[in-house]
Amino acid sequence: MEKKRLRTGSGLSVYGRRLIAYIVLTLISFFCLFWFYVLFVNATRSNGELQSGFTLIPSTHFLTNWKNLLAGTIPVLKGMLNSMVVSTLNAILCVYFSTMTAYAIHAYDFKLKKYIYPFILMVMMIPSQVTALGFVKLASGMGLEDSFIPLVIPSIAAPVTFFYMKQYMESTLPLSLIEAARIDGSGEFRTFNHIVLPLMKPAVAVQAIFSFVSSWNNYFIPALLLHDDKKKTLPILIAQLRSADWLKFDMGQVYVMIAFSIFPVIIVYLILSKHIVQGVALGGVKE
Repeated sequence: MEKKRLRTGSGLSVYGRRLIAYIVLTLISFFCLFWFYVLFVNATRSNGELQSGFTLIPSTHFLTNWKNLLAGTIPVLKGMLNSMVVSTLNAILCVYFSTMTAYAIHAYDFKLKKYIYPFILMVMMIPSQVTALGFVKLASGMGLEDSFIPLVIPSIAAPVTFFYMKQYMESTLPLSLIEAARIDGSGEFRTFNHIVLPLMKPAVAVQAIFSFVSSWNNYFIPALLLHDDKKKTLPILIAQLRSADWLKFDMGQVYVMIAFSIFPVIIVYLILSKHIVQGVALGGVKE
C-alpha cells in the first residue's frame, strides 16, 4: 500500500522524480560554474600557454599576469573604483525611487493613475539603443561628458524595477497597514521609509543585485560618454585591453582583468543572495 501511495500517475515514485530533479539540477549547476573555473584557470596561464591550447590544470602565472596588468598603461584600479561608484549609486537610486514610485501608484488614488501605469510599461518596451543618440547629444550639450552624472541620474527612472516592485507590493503590502500607520499619525515619508521599505526587503535585495550587475556590466552608454581613461569603467578598459595591437596583446592579462571584474559582483551576490529566492517567489504571487 505504501508503494502504491508513492507512485505517481506517470509510474515514477516520488523518490525517482526527486532523484531525476537532483541529477538535472546538478548538471545545470556544473555547466553554469564550469566556465567560471575555466576563466580562473586561464587567469593563471601566460599568453604563450593560452596560445598552446586548452587545459583544466591551473598554471603559476597569476601574480605575473596581475603585475604586468598593473604595470601597463591601463588604470585598472581606478576603473574598478569608477565602476564601483557608478554601480552602487545606480543600485541605491534605482531601487529607492522605483519602490517609491510603485508605492505611490499602489497606495494613492488620483485621476491619471490608470494611465500612468500602462505608460510606464510602454516606456519599458523601448530599447536603450533607440534613445542612445539623443541621450548622448543631450549630455554633450549640457557638458556632462566624462562625468558620472548621466550614468547615475537616469537610473532613478527604471520601469523594469518599478514593475517588479509594483507586483511585489500587490502581494505583500496591504492598504490597511498604510491606513493604520496614517491613523497613528505617521507621515508619508516616515511610513514609506520605516514600514514599506522593511516589508519590501526581499524585493529590494533582488533588484539591488540586478541593478548593480546591470550597471557593472554596462558598456554601451559609458563608452559613448567617457573618453578620459581615468573616468572609464571596467568594461571599457577590458575592451580597450583586448583591442591592443598584437605586439602588446597579452591574453593572460585579459583573463586576469575579467576575473578581477567578477569579484565585486560575487561579493554583492553573496551578501544579498539569501533574499533572492524569497523575493522572486513572493514577487510572482498575487493574492
